[in-house]
Amino acid sequence: MPKTASATAACIMIVEDEPKLAALLADYLHASGYRTVTIGNGLEVIGAVRQSAPDLVLLDVMLPGKDGIEICRELRSFSHVPVIMVTARVEEIDRLLGLEIGADDYVCKPFSPREVVARVQAMLRRAGYGSDKTAAPSGLVMDEATHEATLNGQILDLTPVEFRLLKTLCDNEGRVFSRDQLMSKVYSDYRVVTDRTVDTHIKNLRRKLDQVSPDHELIHSIYGLGYRFER
Repeated sequence: MPKTASATAACIMIVEDEPKLAALLADYLHASGYRTVTIGNGLEVIGAVRQSAPDLVLLDVMLPGKDGIEICRELRSFSHVPVIMVTARVEEIDRLLGLEIGADDYVCKPFSPREVVARVQAMLRRAGYGSDKTAAPSGLVMDEATHEATLNGQILDLTPVEFRLLKTLCDNEGRVFSRDQLMSKVYSDYRVVTDRTVDTHIKNLRRKLDQVSPDHELIHSIYGLGYRFER
């Protein structure tokens, strides 16, 4: 029986203008436990990546509107999402170009869907999916190994204190933290800081989150108690 993808399963964006091929790839990825999003026009890809923050993109080279090479180059200006190029071009120059503009791997048509699934699995392992990364339903991804946070595919320019503060809240979505509790989590050296210090960090953090996602408040103030993370 095919696996049913859970809400926390990796999301694979399939960018392919041949509906039957896109559906075939989606079926095989679903059977392996992945979620999928399918796009058939190159002009829609950048906006969709910013909005849905997929865990990997399967990107066809030949697309209507905007080709895969141009899309990949634009993706790399704001996102580190793994990209596997799918191409019918077999010339070596095209393969090299696909990698030089930021693609992580490529497969050539015609291909076996099982091969594509295997490439996806290997790429996600290399990217560290499911290891030390924390992902929230809001599209926020935090990598503790690199102290890098991204929201909707865009890198957040966080200070070390802001990163620890956001990760504490993100790891405990829905839980209310008092200022004292947040201070003990954020300042491991037990330095003396005031409530206002935490408030200032929260204010700066909210401003940076709002620059990327102005329509969604992620950090909520709970009057008389403290703060909680909730989409």
